[in-house]
Amino acid sequence: MKISYDDILARLYGILNEMCENVTEFDENIDLLTDLGLDSLAVMQLVEAIEDEFDLIVPLNRLAEVRTVKDFAEQLQIMLEEK
Repeated sequence: MKISYDDILARLYGILNEMCENVTEFDENIDLLTDLGLDSLAVMQLVEAIEDEFDLIVPLNRLAEVRTVKDFAEQLQIMLEEK
């Protein structure tokens, strides 16, 4: 089953909305560390939530390429297509 980029993005926003209650608006260019202030523990919780939501395993080496919400959504799209 192919999931559209927009669907991935919407689901990612939903996860971030639950984790970052102080942020009211998300866009693709939000930096996960700088703008959202996620520390390493929060990033791992985010990865765990994403793995549950999309039923996949996120390899840690993929996280090295992720800085923004858009980066994460693009990596998820690649991983889902490979699945």
